[in-house]
This record gives sequence, structure tokens and C-alpha cells, in this order.
Amino acid sequence: MPTMWLSDTQKIGVAFCSGGGLFLMGGVMMFFDRAMLAMGNILFLIGLTLLIGTQKTLSFFARRQKWKGTLAFAAGITLILARWAFIGFIVELYGILVLFGDFLGTVAGFVRGVPVIGPHVARGLEVLGGVGRESSSAV
Repeated sequence: MPTMWLSDTQKIGVAFCSGGGLFLMGGVMMFFDRAMLAMGNILFLIGLTLLIGTQKTLSFFARRQKWKGTLAFAAGITLILARWAFIGFIVELYGILVLFGDFLGTVAGFVRGVPVIGPHVARGLEVLGGVGRESSSAV
């Protein structure tokens, strides 16, 4: 079998992140079930740490330009655990958009190649991630 570009630890991290995403979607579909949202957050953070490493994870969340997103993400998790699931999820979603908004432009470039719906989804991701802000300020 050919060697994959992910190590075994990183593969486990991908599985944890995927499980976290599924638990978060399940928590939303179950009308903001607190336990599922909390489990999704825990799995996502463990998976991210396994995927990129402890030091890179800490430096990612501790960057000066990411402080607002980190605080919103942590506040959202705290609100979910304090039984304010809906408000906590909204605050956490804002934190995720601030933290991972730069990455949405990369995803939009990849999705653009999907026939029929790709350009529309890519445009939405670019607006959501703030990629369109640089081009609109030049006009």
C-alpha cells in the first residue's frame, strides 16, 4: 500500500474532527442539545490538536489577530456548558468564522470546480469568509 501524506496520528485527528462536526450538526438538528454540542466541541478540539500538533494549536489560538475569535469560541463553549445552548452556539459560530474565515477562501477555490452549484457555493463562502471585502473596497 502506498504511503499516505498523513501520519497515523493525523488520520486519527481527522476522524476526531469529523466526529466533532457530526456531533455539532446532530446537536443543532436536535434543537441545540447541550450534550451533543459539548461533545462535538471536545472532539473537534482534540482532533485539531492531533491533526496539527499541540504547539501549533496553541500558537494558532494565541495569535494576536485571532484573540477575538478565540474568546468568542471559548465563551460559546462556556455558555453551552452553562445550559445556554442556543446563545452559546451563536457566539461559538461567530468565533469559528473569525478563527477559520481565512480558510474559507481556500475552500471556495476548491468548490468552484463543482459543476452547476459550485460557483454559487464558492461565492457564498467568499462572502462569509470576508474574501470579497478586499475587492469591494477597491471600487
